Amino acid sequence: MSHKHQNLLRTIFQLPPSGNIHWREIESLLNHLGATIEPAHGARFRVMLNRVEGFFHHPHHSNVCDKQTIKQLREYLAHAGVSPSSYEEENN
Repeated sequence: MSHKHQNLLRTIFQLPPSGNIHWREIESLLNHLGATIEPAHGARFRVMLNRVEGFFHHPHHSNVCDKQTIKQLREYLAHAGVSPSSYEEENN
Protein backbone atom coordinates (compact mmCIF):
# COMPACT_ATOMS: atom_id res chain seq x y z
CA MET A 1 0.00 0.00 0.00
CA SER A 2 1.33 3.44 -0.88
CA HIS A 3 2.12 6.00 1.81
CA LYS A 4 -0.68 8.16 0.42
CA HIS A 5 -3.25 5.41 0.99
CA GLN A 6 -1.79 4.55 4.42
CA ASN A 7 -2.04 8.19 5.51
CA LEU A 8 -5.62 8.41 4.24
CA LEU A 9 -6.56 5.23 6.10
CA ARG A 10 -5.05 6.66 9.32
CA THR A 11 -6.96 9.91 8.76
CA ILE A 12 -10.24 8.03 8.31
CA PHE A 13 -9.72 6.16 11.59
CA GLN A 14 -8.53 9.16 13.66
CA LEU A 15 -10.75 10.74 16.26
CA PRO A 16 -12.42 13.16 15.93
CA PRO A 17 -13.28 12.48 12.28
CA SER A 18 -11.68 14.74 9.69
CA GLY A 19 -13.95 16.95 7.63
CA ASN A 20 -11.39 17.53 4.91
CA ILE A 21 -11.29 14.31 2.86
CA HIS A 22 -12.22 14.40 -0.82
CA TRP A 23 -14.51 11.75 -2.26
CA ARG A 24 -12.05 10.97 -5.07
CA GLU A 25 -9.38 10.08 -2.47
CA ILE A 26 -11.79 7.70 -0.75
CA GLU A 27 -12.77 6.19 -4.08
CA SER A 28 -9.09 5.66 -4.94
CA LEU A 29 -8.46 3.97 -1.58
CA LEU A 30 -11.49 1.70 -1.97
CA ASN A 31 -10.38 0.69 -5.46
CA HIS A 32 -6.88 0.00 -4.16
CA LEU A 33 -8.34 -2.24 -1.43
CA GLY A 34 -10.19 -4.22 -4.12
CA ALA A 35 -13.67 -2.83 -3.63
CA THR A 36 -16.22 -2.59 -6.40
CA ILE A 37 -18.02 0.73 -6.59
CA GLU A 38 -21.26 1.01 -8.53
CA PRO A 39 -23.69 3.89 -8.87
CA ALA A 40 -26.94 3.31 -7.00
CA HIS A 41 -30.00 5.55 -6.89
CA GLY A 42 -29.29 9.28 -7.16
CA ALA A 43 -26.06 10.36 -5.46
CA ARG A 44 -25.67 6.99 -3.73
CA PHE A 45 -22.92 4.49 -4.45
CA ARG A 46 -22.91 0.79 -3.64
CA VAL A 47 -19.54 -0.44 -2.36
CA MET A 48 -18.64 -4.11 -2.03
CA LEU A 49 -15.43 -5.00 -0.15
CA ASN A 50 -14.53 -8.39 1.33
CA ARG A 51 -18.15 -9.52 0.82
CA VAL A 52 -19.42 -6.57 2.87
CA GLU A 53 -21.90 -4.24 1.19
CA GLY A 54 -22.18 -0.56 1.99
CA PHE A 55 -23.96 2.47 0.57
CA PHE A 56 -22.49 5.95 0.60
CA HIS A 57 -23.63 9.35 -0.63
CA HIS A 58 -21.46 11.40 -2.94
CA PRO A 59 -21.08 14.92 -1.48
CA HIS A 60 -23.71 17.20 -3.01
CA HIS A 61 -22.30 20.72 -2.96
CA SER A 62 -18.58 19.98 -2.91
CA ASN A 63 -16.22 17.05 -3.29
CA VAL A 64 -15.32 17.06 0.42
CA CYS A 65 -17.01 14.44 2.61
CA ASP A 66 -18.61 15.52 5.85
CA LYS A 67 -17.69 14.07 9.24
CA GLN A 68 -20.75 11.82 9.32
CA THR A 69 -19.76 10.21 6.01
CA ILE A 70 -16.21 9.65 7.32
CA LYS A 71 -17.61 8.05 10.48
CA GLN A 72 -19.84 5.79 8.36
CA LEU A 73 -16.87 4.89 6.13
CA ARG A 74 -14.73 4.06 9.20
CA GLU A 75 -17.42 1.70 10.52
CA TYR A 76 -17.82 0.09 7.10
CA LEU A 77 -14.07 -0.47 6.67
CA ALA A 78 -13.77 -1.94 10.17
CA HIS A 79 -16.67 -4.30 9.42
CA ALA A 80 -14.91 -5.32 6.18
CA GLY A 81 -11.72 -6.11 8.12
CA VAL A 82 -9.71 -3.04 7.10
CA SER A 83 -7.77 -1.02 9.67
CA PRO A 84 -4.60 1.10 9.63
CA SER A 85 -2.75 -1.41 11.81
CA SER A 86 -3.43 -4.32 9.45
CA TYR A 87 -1.69 -2.48 6.61
CA GLU A 88 1.13 -1.02 8.72
CA GLU A 89 2.09 -4.56 9.81
CA GLU A 90 2.42 -5.63 6.15
CA ASN A 91 4.95 -2.90 5.40
CA ASN A 92 7.15 -3.42 8.49
